[in-house]
Amino acid sequence: MSERPAQGLRERKKARTRALIQKAALRLFREQGYAQTTVEQVAEAAEVAPSTVFRYFPTKEDLVLVDQFPPFLEALRAVPAGVGPVQAVRAAMRAVNDAQTREEIADGMEREMLMLTVPELWAAGLENVTGVLRTLREELAAREGRSVDDPEIRNVTGAVTGVMVALWFEWTRNPAMDGPAELDKALAHLEAGLPL
Repeated sequence: MSERPAQGLRERKKARTRALIQKAALRLFREQGYAQTTVEQVAEAAEVAPSTVFRYFPTKEDLVLVDQFPPFLEALRAVPAGVGPVQAVRAAMRAVNDAQTREEIADGMEREMLMLTVPELWAAGLENVTGVLRTLREELAAREGRSVDDPEIRNVTGAVTGVMVALWFEWTRNPAMDGPAELDKALAHLEAGLPL
């Protein structure tokens, strides 16, 4: 028997444990507030040791932040060469959103609301957005065969990010909104040159 299936099983178990811990944390944050919830309470609710929580989430803030960028980057890299940058981002976002369950989308929305409403999370959220912006700029530059310092790459990255952040703020104010569908429309509008 090869080692590959064992690694696959181990990775799936790690992913399940990570998701279980984060789900317990989000439930507790919703029920009793972010500041009032301790990592020990999260560990107890997830039925793991506090050290296990810290293995998956080095800080309490990390329980809210989630790195969904790797699936997005995979999807972006899968978009054929020659597709324009905005259209490529739109296709990648559609692929990522289509792969998520309604529950995963709702959990993501809950995390975003926490990042915008809990002052302790603002700095971590800003750092996260800054990292995403930098990585997106690097990816778009590589797709277009241009320097990451190219002003046009900066502009496209800023426009895409601006549309996403504007929608993110609106979605947190109006959770009933179909965020993925609205994001697709917003990126299509940007792709068309933002006609009014």
